[in-house]
Amino acid sequence: MTTTPRYEIEPWQLRWRGLDLDALRRTESTFALSNGHIGLRGTFEEGEPRGLPGTYLNGFYERRKLPYAEAGYGFPEDGQTVVNVTDGKIIRLLVEDEPLDMRYGQAPMHERVLDFRSGTLRRTTEWVSPTGRHIRVTTERLVSFTQRAVAAIHYTVEPLDGPLQLVIQSDLLANEPILSRTEDPRVAAALDKPLISEFAWADDMRATLSHHTRTSGLRVAAAMDHELHLEDDGIRSEIKALPDLARLTVAADVPKNGKLSLVKYLAYGWSSQRSAPALRAQVDAALVGALQTGWQGLLDEQRSYLDDFWNTADIEIDGDAELQQAVRFALFHVLQAGARGETRAIPAKGLTGPGYDGHAFWDTESFVLPVLTYTIPESARDALRWRHSTLDKARERAKTLGQKGAAFPWRSIDGEECSGYWPAGTAAFHVNADVADAVIRYMNATNDARFESECGLELLVETARLWASLGHHDAHGNFRIDGVTGPDEYTAIVDNNVYTNLMARRNLRAAAAAAERHPQAAHELGVDEEETARWRDAADAMVVLYDEDLGVHPQAENFTHHARWDFKNTPPEGYPLLLNYPYFDLYRKQVVKQADLVLAMHLCGDEFTDEQKARNVAYYEALTVRDSSLSACTQAVLAAEVGHLDLAYDYFAEAALTDLHDLHDNVQNGLHIASLAGSWMAVVGGFGGMRDYHGHLSFAPRLPSELARVSFRMSYRGTRIGVQVWQEHAEYRLLSGDPIDLVHHGEEFKLGTDPVQLTVPAAPRRPSPHQPHGRAPARRRPA
Repeated sequence: MTTTPRYEIEPWQLRWRGLDLDALRRTESTFALSNGHIGLRGTFEEGEPRGLPGTYLNGFYERRKLPYAEAGYGFPEDGQTVVNVTDGKIIRLLVEDEPLDMRYGQAPMHERVLDFRSGTLRRTTEWVSPTGRHIRVTTERLVSFTQRAVAAIHYTVEPLDGPLQLVIQSDLLANEPILSRTEDPRVAAALDKPLISEFAWADDMRATLSHHTRTSGLRVAAAMDHELHLEDDGIRSEIKALPDLARLTVAADVPKNGKLSLVKYLAYGWSSQRSAPALRAQVDAALVGALQTGWQGLLDEQRSYLDDFWNTADIEIDGDAELQQAVRFALFHVLQAGARGETRAIPAKGLTGPGYDGHAFWDTESFVLPVLTYTIPESARDALRWRHSTLDKARERAKTLGQKGAAFPWRSIDGEECSGYWPAGTAAFHVNADVADAVIRYMNATNDARFESECGLELLVETARLWASLGHHDAHGNFRIDGVTGPDEYTAIVDNNVYTNLMARRNLRAAAAAAERHPQAAHELGVDEEETARWRDAADAMVVLYDEDLGVHPQAENFTHHARWDFKNTPPEGYPLLLNYPYFDLYRKQVVKQADLVLAMHLCGDEFTDEQKARNVAYYEALTVRDSSLSACTQAVLAAEVGHLDLAYDYFAEAALTDLHDLHDNVQNGLHIASLAGSWMAVVGGFGGMRDYHGHLSFAPRLPSELARVSFRMSYRGTRIGVQVWQEHAEYRLLSGDPIDLVHHGEEFKLGTDPVQLTVPAAPRRPSPHQPHGRAPARRRPA
């Protein structure tokens, strides 16, 4: 190849021109397609060469034991690992008996394009075989947003220098061999041929395979069907099915400048309860529906769905073309992660790779759901319904831990805690307040009364019961929550973590208010006036620490009295600290892995004064090393709010480019969906100053000097709003829906049919904060 392989900067697509086999694992993640139910990594159609193949179904996993050197009460017993299910992406090509393999021959032209508006991955390759035969292959694939169980691939081959005999092999392949991606032998064992065959059938151009897992007992069915197109007759085909392989083989004599085209339709389904015949019927029905729609119909549906999404969610950035691309890339992948998950979790990697074993964390509620709530709220609702469906498991976990109410897991696929016992994780009870916060935000933003009565009330009640059980009133009447871990995992098992206490206080008050709105439903949950009074008393007496001497909020009790980490003598290769230093030393020092107190100022900003926020930002900037991808976006939001706009711009770029620049050197295992969502937060919450406290929507926009204009859209209570921000003024437009009351830098106004332009006040002047030695963000300069 004569070009340098890289992502080209374009506003609506991600293009990689050139061939770099060493980059395959990274590009397989960035070029992944998903709809929240099905996930296809961006591997080549021919199956090889490959980095890390992957086809995932949301919620489909295998169990494995979690052994401990010593037993302990309450230790989770089973782990869960996402399974690479039956791969239907494979379409092999033989050119006069020579297999198309990008490791051999020459590729005078090769590019791949992920298109954010069409929702497809396109590929164009010109290949010259080792014996000199020249062809062009063009492909396009999609995972349907509108037909949840369906994916499809359009595959075309053209001889360029003479007639050729071409043979295409289209596969369904189960138990695909994968080189171990982990040093954990338990995980490797769980993933070694995890699928047990139940059924294999093929006829004409259709085939179906069904399997079940050894231990978790989940069933999966995959099916494929095809349409063939050739200008001349003379196609020969055959199909066969084996327990782990179904293959359609097509042979054709294709003239120079002729085309052989194949459309491959795929359907997937899985269940923990339904029978194998029922699953087969499901995928057969999905295939018939896809064939009825046809390839062009699927493309049209995909485009229409995305047109509607971008009309609500698009962000425009004038002044930095790379970040314009990056933020749309981010929004597209957040959409893919959550669009059609429905009653399933949203994993930390989405369905782009096997990182974190496919688990969901609190990232979903605190980073991903804010984006979905204000863009496609029905997807946020479905994610919260998944949490509600796991309440029985959360209640059981709380009981095991000696608490009342519900204790949601630190990490899980099906709602059971599957993280090995780890003090920092087991004590991270804040996940329960994060779930409640997402419920409150969704209900404020949608007024969805049905969700509140069916799910929201019970989620708020059971999480409030946990805080009432976990905390206690001390001798002075203060309500304390001791022995917990906040978002910062370098500070574990602490008393009165400010983030946890503020979020718990909001949870308690919201639960009491919801119980008053729904007295009959609350009564059925066993809630009475005495219990709601206890919740309010606990909230009113909640300890919120403040260090009068330093003028800042300690992250937790005694935190500001600890010795500071020796940042100056920590070498660059010492990061991330958790892989190079003992946890006990991290726990007793002032060093912050990711925004904790700063995150509290974002989500509970009405609990702090402007001056407190400015001092807290300066104090924690000097301690935060950002060993987590969750940190930069939150630091961007608060840096913008207190006036450090250029620093906010740097952090925004770090969050948005985390995966495109592979800043954490682990994109091969999947994308950082929360960081991608955080780039939306950095724009809308940072430069747009959007806050939604107690159902009151406000904005305080300001731009860094490098950007000329930022525009974003969002939905609130059925009304679509457009906001444009320039250096000196902002404009608000009502795109659809009813007039709405808004606030701009503290000034109330009603947005109706006419646009409203308001002045952007200058940012307050404050000394620039300093980061730990060697941990400042890269200074952003527009490309």
